[in-house]
Amino acid sequence: MKNNKQPAFLLFLGILLLSIPAALQAETTNISSPAGDSTLSVTPVEKIPVIPYKFKPTQLILPAALITTGIVGTAIDGWGDYHLYTRKDSIRYVSIDDYLEWGMLGWVFVCDLMGREKHSAIDQFFLVALAESLNAGMVQGLKKGINQTRPDGAPYSFPSGHTANAFLGAHVAFKEFKDSSLALACSGYAIAAFVAGSRVYKNRHWIADAVAGAGFGILSVELSYLIYFPIRNAIVHTVNSKAAGRLVVAPVVNPAGGGLYLSFRF
Repeated sequence: MKNNKQPAFLLFLGILLLSIPAALQAETTNISSPAGDSTLSVTPVEKIPVIPYKFKPTQLILPAALITTGIVGTAIDGWGDYHLYTRKDSIRYVSIDDYLEWGMLGWVFVCDLMGREKHSAIDQFFLVALAESLNAGMVQGLKKGINQTRPDGAPYSFPSGHTANAFLGAHVAFKEFKDSSLALACSGYAIAAFVAGSRVYKNRHWIADAVAGAGFGILSVELSYLIYFPIRNAIVHTVNSKAAGRLVVAPVVNPAGGGLYLSFRF
């Protein structure tokens, strides 16, 4: 004799698995079950949280100061012609700064493994991606627009792209961990400073290039936070308003057995 409960159980399990990604909310509503059973405790779908972000104009002081210093430095002879070595063959050429330039974009995710970050990894990914887009636009636009000669004779010196990317990654980590771990928050700056110094050491940049590059990296992060959260929250408000009350999931228990009540309003 076949077990008549097996198909019902499989249907119940399938509906349950499909409902897992909905992430149920704690708020409950009382309704009557479709089978005339006792009142059910219904759990609607959890709304995506809105993340408040308060921008302070003082956050632009540091990047503005660094960029201004770099710009002024290009016009000062003492900064414009200063570099540590006059011949490229007088130094040992290393490529670690080339790897750290891009590796630092993931520094915040490394810190996530060791501390308590402020925002989720998904938000961090979009913040880094947006910051890098802004950073690349500003840095590459200035490089080609100004076309300053590097200490080793190559073009496109101002500002330092390696330094900008390194400080971008360091500053994202700072903003994510400054309230939970000061050590993690500041850890990336040491690596970014090493990248900046290596660019000057290798005769690839003037000091002014590195200083301005640090400013542009930090500025791109501040702008990404300023742009991202209003857009994110606007999308979240739209999604939440459309989804509210449309999907209801609740367990059904009665003397004849149990199951799952699923209701979706189109």
